[in-house]
Amino acid sequence: MTVYINGIMFEDKDAHISVFDHGLLYGDGVFEGIRVYNGNIFKLREHIKRLYQSAKSIYLDVPVSADDLQQTVQDTVQINGKEDAYVRVLVTRGEGGLGLDPGKCAKASVIIIVSDIALYPHEYYQKGISIVTSSTRRIPVDVIDPRVKSLNYLSNILAKIEAQHAGCLEAVMLSKEGFVTECTADNIFIVKDGSIFAPDPTIGALDGITKKTVFDLADKLGISASSALLTRYDLYNADECFLTGTGAEIMPVTAIDGRIIGTGQPGTVTYNLLNGFRKMVNNRELTYI
Repeated sequence: MTVYINGIMFEDKDAHISVFDHGLLYGDGVFEGIRVYNGNIFKLREHIKRLYQSAKSIYLDVPVSADDLQQTVQDTVQINGKEDAYVRVLVTRGEGGLGLDPGKCAKASVIIIVSDIALYPHEYYQKGISIVTSSTRRIPVDVIDPRVKSLNYLSNILAKIEAQHAGCLEAVMLSKEGFVTECTADNIFIVKDGSIFAPDPTIGALDGITKKTVFDLADKLGISASSALLTRYDLYNADECFLTGTGAEIMPVTAIDGRIIGTGQPGTVTYNLLNGFRKMVNNRELTYI
């Protein structure tokens, strides 16, 4: 594996950052996760745009232009020679001294990792998964806007541990007011009376690239899709439920907190969206390398 760090390509065993990098010390930085399908990169421009928006929101200057970074991602994927992969692009505050002061960091660090993606096992796309509600709440929007895809993921990690202790692969995280926001690494949707609903980003849900893709697919399929305020009541009484994410793609959910969702099997709307998504990644919306 070849890793890009600040303009240099390293073999993974030689890829290191300073212990004084503020991304390590304080989680001070932003990132994007991007998929490669059949040697081509899915929605690269959209991911790079969101990365720069996240960086701007936290006063983080990315030391290269968006066009140059996009080209560097393509080059790094090509060097690694993987047909199907997961790309992690990180921008940290950079190396500085101990203490929170970002002014001690002379220049941001840019890191690109191209690796394998650990997808859900194939059978779960056929039968769906069970999830639980986590007791760990999502960080409120009046603290950090959820649209900033930062390196601060401790609350998500704690919720993930809680899911694992319950024997589940994912957990739903609620806002401090009790509204559904997202899962630990995925957006969540419900289907009710033929329409699709997802939590609004302004209450604590990441505005996911795959989530936006689902809205586009729904429009093409003639399915109403909108953002809404959702509670656990809405989840439990949904006709269908599914998760979306760069790694998950579109994953059916068939039980939440022990409640069976719909028929207990992945629904028609979910399957139609999943099939549409797979056709899309094999035919377009790709950056060819």
